[in-house]
Amino acid sequence: MRTIVQSIEGSRAAAERDLAAARTAGNAAQIAAAERRLAATTEEVTSLSARMTELTNTAAALQTRFEATAAEEPLDTTVPSLLVAVDGGLVKLGRIGASAAAGEVLLPLASGAAARPGDWQLVTYLTPATNRKVSDQEVAWLEALRDRGMVENRFNTMFFTAGDSREPELAGIRGALVGSALTLLVTLVLCLPIGVAAAIYLEEFAPKNRLTEIIEVNINNLAAVPSIVFGLLGLAVFLSFFGLPRSAPLVGGLVLALLVLPTIIIASRAAIKAVPPSIKEAALGVGASHQQAVFHHVLPLAMPGIMTGTIIGMAHALGETAPLLMIGMVAFIVEPATSITDAATVLPVQIYLWSDLPEIAFQAKTAAAIMVLLVFLFVMNGAAILLRKRFERRW
Repeated sequence: MRTIVQSIEGSRAAAERDLAAARTAGNAAQIAAAERRLAATTEEVTSLSARMTELTNTAAALQTRFEATAAEEPLDTTVPSLLVAVDGGLVKLGRIGASAAAGEVLLPLASGAAARPGDWQLVTYLTPATNRKVSDQEVAWLEALRDRGMVENRFNTMFFTAGDSREPELAGIRGALVGSALTLLVTLVLCLPIGVAAAIYLEEFAPKNRLTEIIEVNINNLAAVPSIVFGLLGLAVFLSFFGLPRSAPLVGGLVLALLVLPTIIIASRAAIKAVPPSIKEAALGVGASHQQAVFHHVLPLAMPGIMTGTIIGMAHALGETAPLLMIGMVAFIVEPATSITDAATVLPVQIYLWSDLPEIAFQAKTAAAIMVLLVFLFVMNGAAILLRKRFERRW
């Protein structure tokens, strides 16, 4: 550091020379620039000199403590904790001398009798107390309870039965699960009949003209629109224009229905198109009307593909976060919603909220909620695969 200070002293001397030259030349701009540079250099020299003095004094104090072998050494919270396990109790050392040590009793001793050599054990907590969320006293209590068999690792069922909380040990995902279920219910009720009806109309009844071509192109394009755009649409239309309740599963279901609808329409059209034309032609040949041929023969055969596309669309909706954040489903919700108009949150938003909290215990809660969400997604995609394998027909 002395070398750095000497280098900066040289810079200050050069700044002083530049200032003197600028004043001799009478250039106001150069004078102002030189004065600023000199002030900054002087301030830096002063700061480094003070820091160097502080470090020198600290080094001298440490050297004095090192040489005074008979003096007691205090142990503060910035160094590893030293504890003595003796006579069924635990003592945290606060001072250590050449022949004696003193400290604070964390766990009471069974008796006050002197301990013989070999009857005590030194315990060290390597992480200093200042770098831990728990104190030495709390660690000692936990270890004592563990020795008595009162602490165990088990499946945390409260995680699924409790609502959200500011305390990580009390927080659960029940409210998020209920909110997700209600939101997906609204989404399914809206997008399944509308999507299937639109697919049947476009594939079987719509005239092949310019208008239907434009509709088909727009449906295909909507499937590639970023999800946050649907959130902005819900914010502008459902909340601002229609005045629907904010952070409600009703609004979330409407937004997700708009998001999933193109996927269901495209999948349903593909399933209907995969049915051989001979099926419909045979029905028409025996006297069935066009509507009867479509709804009694083509649609049942296309239903496995339609259900597969619907389940995949629902899985897509379950994992969406951005559109729901835009409509206000980011609120702190403790009690589960009882209807589609109550304030609620969903599992992806709950994960987002927990991941932003500073408490270290919420990291485990976030990881557990992500695992639950992944399980739901795997189950839904697995169900789609099973439906396709079980009911799909080879023509």
